[in-house]
Amino acid sequence: MAPTELKQYSIADVASHNKPNDLWMIIHDKVYDVTKFLQEHPGGEEVLIEVAGKEASSEFDDVGHSTDAKESMKQYLVGEIIEAERKAKKSSGCKNLSASARTALVAGSVMAIGAGLAMIFKASGSRK
Repeated sequence: MAPTELKQYSIADVASHNKPNDLWMIIHDKVYDVTKFLQEHPGGEEVLIEVAGKEASSEFDDVGHSTDAKESMKQYLVGEIIEAERKAKKSSGCKNLSASARTALVAGSVMAIGAGLAMIFKASGSRK
């Protein structure tokens, strides 16, 4: 069976759902309708109302939700943000670093290697 396609929403679509009786939010490019969850939210409804209609990934991640919480949020999933408006995915490695940050990283690595080699040579010289 093919996976079900999620309905696509723009950020503006989600922004229009910003009231306690109609509350949507975006978490990691997924759109959640948490209107019925307001009263049940362990952290209180106020924290959800603060991010009503907005991108809330940072706030969600900062709290450190349990695996159970992450699993239960699936029932509130109504769609995802359209591809053109999704946040750029962060990749590992140096691709996303600026040129000056890459230079600093290389310079720091060279200094660390040099210090390590100096310690090795000094230790081997003191054994003679």
